[in-house]
Amino acid sequence: MKPFDIVIVGGGGAGLYAAMEAMKTNPALNIAVLSKVYPNRSHTSAAQGGANAALGNKAKDDTIEMHIFDTIKGSDYLADQDAVEVLCSEAPKIIRELENIGTPWSRLDDNTIAQRPFGGAGRPRCCYCADKTGHTILQTLYEQCLRKGVLFFNEYFALNLSVNGSRSRGLIAMNMKTGKVEAFPAKTVIFATGGYAKMYWNRSSNAAGNSGDGQAIAFRAGIPMKDMEFVQFHPTGLRKSGLLVTEGARGEGGYLINKDGERFMARYAKEKMELGPRDLVSRSIETEILEGRGFNSPAGKYIHLDLRHLGADLIKSRLPQIREMSLNFEGVDPIEEPIPVRPTAHYSMGGIDTDNFGRTVMDGVYAAGECACVSVHGANRLGGNSLLDILVFGRIVGHTAAEEAGKFSPATISEAELKESVDELRNRMQPSGHYERYGALREELGQTLALNVGIFRESSLLHKGIQDIAELKERFKKVRVFDSSDVFNTNLMQVLELQNMLELAETVAVGALAREESRGSHTRIDFPVRDDEKWHKHTLATLVDGKVLPGEKPVTMGRYELQERTY
Repeated sequence: MKPFDIVIVGGGGAGLYAAMEAMKTNPALNIAVLSKVYPNRSHTSAAQGGANAALGNKAKDDTIEMHIFDTIKGSDYLADQDAVEVLCSEAPKIIRELENIGTPWSRLDDNTIAQRPFGGAGRPRCCYCADKTGHTILQTLYEQCLRKGVLFFNEYFALNLSVNGSRSRGLIAMNMKTGKVEAFPAKTVIFATGGYAKMYWNRSSNAAGNSGDGQAIAFRAGIPMKDMEFVQFHPTGLRKSGLLVTEGARGEGGYLINKDGERFMARYAKEKMELGPRDLVSRSIETEILEGRGFNSPAGKYIHLDLRHLGADLIKSRLPQIREMSLNFEGVDPIEEPIPVRPTAHYSMGGIDTDNFGRTVMDGVYAAGECACVSVHGANRLGGNSLLDILVFGRIVGHTAAEEAGKFSPATISEAELKESVDELRNRMQPSGHYERYGALREELGQTLALNVGIFRESSLLHKGIQDIAELKERFKKVRVFDSSDVFNTNLMQVLELQNMLELAETVAVGALAREESRGSHTRIDFPVRDDEKWHKHTLATLVDGKVLPGEKPVTMGRYELQERTY
């Protein structure tokens, strides 16, 4: 295959924006997007609430500076302030560019782009398309990429980077339709594969495919992971499935109610109430349940999200998908009854360590979106900043890779290296002697993470989680792939995803044990306060000779000094 200038792994918002911007930067480039699913089914489509930008449409006094401060405060002061400035300064331009290429934003009465309040924000700045914002943005970007001539390789499973020293030569991937392993030689590779929170299994809002593939591939290639211990639990997942109920439901005025009929957030965030930052609201809900003020059911304990007072017209016009999901998955119509909810693993603040242009330590390899850690979210991401992150840094990385591709010589991937990947897959499908089943290991991984590396963490629990993960990794060596077919071998793909999740789960648990403080989404019962003297720093995890090597990196400060984070 002729070498590509840029290979983008991932067809969600970050990958598509990168492809669109790269083509705009240099239309002569040969650009390919590899996606595990069809791009318009990528997990970006699940983003409901919206994207933050200080447009000043809803609140005329809103400013970019306010957005910057809210983001830094929300991060519990672990975000890099120069990166946050880029995120917030670019936000209005991104929203308007999306408007210009056809994104159907909801509108205020004066026909300007609608904005709603979101958690941790000092002003209502979250721009939205009803409660289907990610879906509409994804469709718009995909149309533009097709229009500009981006090449798509849909239903390809990325396996490994081809590496020569500190230089990438491209990517090796499996065609899911045929089972054939193919080489994608490239001057540059951009990872835009999304997050890894699906490792938490049934208490996760993530799609089944959010198994951290991009992070795991980069990790195996020696690229450091940053801040992996910070996993965000979204306050309102549906009780039975963990599917997400957008923060927009609270932004529109929804109440959180315990079994005693209290709006209990008055105990935890008197000023912000239900619109406190996600880490705080999730801990508050879990505390209510643990202290006996939650509801009981065969499907588990929960609290109520009450939208009834908003009225049928508002729910139908601004939260139609939430109503549909509540009806289909809980049998509850939010116009008539409260929605049963509980926190659900939702977002990974950690990821592939990059600079503000998406570059990694490996020449020719970049990352953007949830799979990357710039870091703009620090210890806790504000609602409305994730869609913004993938759009802003997807655009920046696409532009950077397009400008820098020319300095790298065309790459080649040898037949011998390709054969090595093929043999590895065949060996996985032909284990000898005693074997393990994928389903059992997958279930046990989700359970140990939920029990030991969840919202509340403590030394003995974390040691148990690390021990469990080590045992699962050892047992994984004997996992058998029962399906021997080539065409859409979902059993093989599940096993490969499990391998990726096991590798990343270790970095999450090890990082959580090392960080002896409570900050943002990371709450240590045995170290309940934030320790800026010892832990105001990023953690790094690098794979060296098969073992996780811990490291650290300073936080980039700016005009905002450390202070107590209160709401």
